[in-house]
Amino acid sequence: MKLGVSAALVDGKLLPGDVRIEDGVVREVGVTPAGDGGIAAPGFVDAHINGCAGVDFLDAGPDGYRRAAEALAGTGVVAFQPTLVSAPPERCREALATAAAARAQLERAGLPRIVGVHLEGPFLSPSWPGAHDPAHLREPDPELASELCAAGPVATMTLAPELPGALELIDELTSLGVVVSCGHSDADAALAHAAFDRGARAITHIYNAHRRWQARDPGLAGAALVHPAVFVQVIADGVHVAPEVAYAALLAAGERLCLVTDAVAAALAEPGTYGLAGRAVAADGEAARLGDGTLAGGVATMDALVRNLVASGARRAVALGAAATTPALMLGRADLGRIAPGVPAHLVVLDEELRVRRTLVGGAEAFAA
Repeated sequence: MKLGVSAALVDGKLLPGDVRIEDGVVREVGVTPAGDGGIAAPGFVDAHINGCAGVDFLDAGPDGYRRAAEALAGTGVVAFQPTLVSAPPERCREALATAAAARAQLERAGLPRIVGVHLEGPFLSPSWPGAHDPAHLREPDPELASELCAAGPVATMTLAPELPGALELIDELTSLGVVVSCGHSDADAALAHAAFDRGARAITHIYNAHRRWQARDPGLAGAALVHPAVFVQVIADGVHVAPEVAYAALLAAGERLCLVTDAVAAALAEPGTYGLAGRAVAADGEAARLGDGTLAGGVATMDALVRNLVASGARRAVALGAAATTPALMLGRADLGRIAPGVPAHLVVLDEELRVRRTLVGGAEAFAA
């Protein structure tokens, strides 16, 4: 099967020609004659998403995961990492078990894949809770962390590195293969560097819910932007950060910049009131907020973030890479984020305005406009 595209994003560059797929795998790129239009890009990987289409992953059942995955396919997402915000441990264990079951079901259905679960908490700073319920935050607890990792497919954990025992917990988590991201934190630059040197690999939503950047105290953001091994996650929706700020982060981080939606149940749903770990979140189609006005995740989709980054000044290939290649690298997934012969055909086809026309998961069509 040929996709009928005029170019494909290969190794960070748009290569003229079509893409040929057989048995769910890319067999050839740069095929001539090229198709009549459209760009094939690696399918998007959303590494931080709390829910969408009316579904909150903390409370979702199998049907909810399927509904969310079907909606995500329409935005070019081929893989995602359900994010569980801070909640009672027993509730997290139940949600992890559900995610494990949903993971197998979605793969059988040919829908966007679950690449693991992101635990955003509970080891976060009470000074920077964001939309997390402060009642559920706690200091790092290696026993609890181990129990949660054993309860389901935990692939990433966000923590505040300045908390007592956090650096030692980073050692334990990285030994288990868990990606550690720093966020919801009051760490200064020195502590941030210590965490990154211990193996933390990312910053969670830069410029949101952490110590503010100052000229003589750049904090977590300043350390992340200059550390060559750290992935910089940004919610480029124009709400969490201004367009200029997202583009400046790209200029500083380069290929380490990772787009994330931080989407909540209100994303891909009508404006209204939704839940986030039991907290009421009001969404108006542009932003989601708690009753006191605190931002509570996002409502923009990955394809919209790509278009936003391009509108800010990024080249199309760079923005597409930030939505696919970089998150795949951050999560250590060689099967995602690239188009090359022999690689599974997890792809998105976009028009010239970068709007999604088709999404393929394992070579099978998960969405068609």
